[in-house]
Amino acid sequence: MKSTSSYALPHAGRADMSVAAPDVQEQAQLCERAVRKASIRLLPVLLLGYIFSYLDRINVGFAALTMNHDLGLTSAQFGWGAGLFFVSYALCEVPSNLALHRFGARLWLSRIMVTWGVLSAAMAFAVGPHSFYALRLILGVAEAGFFPSVAFYLTSWFPRAYRVRVLAWFTLGIPLASVIGGPLSGALLSIHAFMGLSGWQWLFIAQGLPAAVLGIWAWAVLSNSPKDATWLSHEERGALVNQLESEVTASSTQSFRSAVADPRVLLLTLALFTLSTGIAGIGMWLPQIINREGLGLFRTGMLSTIPYACAGLAMVVAARWMDKGRDYAASLTMSSAVAALGFVVSAVSDSVGVALVGITIAMIGVNIARTALWAIPPTFLSGAAAAGCIAVINAVANCAGFAGPAMVGVVKEMTGSFTAGLMTLAVALAVTAGLAIVLGRIRR
Repeated sequence: MKSTSSYALPHAGRADMSVAAPDVQEQAQLCERAVRKASIRLLPVLLLGYIFSYLDRINVGFAALTMNHDLGLTSAQFGWGAGLFFVSYALCEVPSNLALHRFGARLWLSRIMVTWGVLSAAMAFAVGPHSFYALRLILGVAEAGFFPSVAFYLTSWFPRAYRVRVLAWFTLGIPLASVIGGPLSGALLSIHAFMGLSGWQWLFIAQGLPAAVLGIWAWAVLSNSPKDATWLSHEERGALVNQLESEVTASSTQSFRSAVADPRVLLLTLALFTLSTGIAGIGMWLPQIINREGLGLFRTGMLSTIPYACAGLAMVVAARWMDKGRDYAASLTMSSAVAALGFVVSAVSDSVGVALVGITIAMIGVNIARTALWAIPPTFLSGAAAAGCIAVINAVANCAGFAGPAMVGVVKEMTGSFTAGLMTLAVALAVTAGLAIVLGRIRR
């Protein structure tokens, strides 16, 4: 099928044409130049947005150290309030992504950032359990869809040859947020009665309002698609649009209803759920695992940054290799297996040093696996199908935010140690690897 784009190249071999069609090498150079410009313009604001999005996930745990006393929250009330965010977030992800497809990424991503930033800062003014519940519930609605919206948005900008590297740079926000979140939150909590506000209130304000500012920046720099990018030259726009359109095959599903029933979508959903179980489980319990020999809060905090820092570096390096091979299912299989092995290593040793090495291996594996997994949906989905199904996959996986930590906690309570809990996470990652093998066979 011939492209209907206004940027379609003229047909070669026409004697009456005054301008010859650019050769393949020139088109490749123009496309590469357009990708470079898009990376420099789009990725900084999206990466910073993801950093503050993840800080918004974890800051309530730090705030609870003093907030619960001030608000009179019991452990159960805090747990319910913290969980309400994930409930509303998961329920609103699909509508949010479909709205992005309808209204455009520039408007919708800006709206998400501004509203979640304002509401996150408003958490500072909770006065008791009911206002805490309400604010957490509304915050989940406001922030819903940010990650799947960006994941879909990037597929409309970057050809397959660059997609995994771009996803890796974007998802680098999680390890970066994990590295800076602890020290930053600890420093903010140490503030006492400045301008009449406690440290936990300043924590929400300082980590919430920047997201609203990023939303304004996003409105200024984002373009809905390459066709709208006036900051690219006409030739660069044409080369990039043609490359993206050439990669939308006739077999790509564009109907959301048809795509939801696709077995590949189901496999990806299950794979991300088991993968996220491992990510959430280790993330929530990592400080306690490291501190089981009484290393102290400062040393525990510093040591807990090592797995995230190593994972961020490994993820960026591995992304270039995955972009060359483009066998994302195989990459998902191998990295999930590596993560499972890391959990086993951390489980079988009583030494904190060996356990930390195992956890670092596991963290590297799960972060590479997550990048590989998100590179798969655009290979067989496009349009509304891609927007909706990416949201469905991510919404179900968010339930692992409950499953992973709870599973480790229950097993630890039953056995008295982290060994069985870590082995349970290893099993979850082994299941991810098995699902990836099945997915690879179906796709072939």
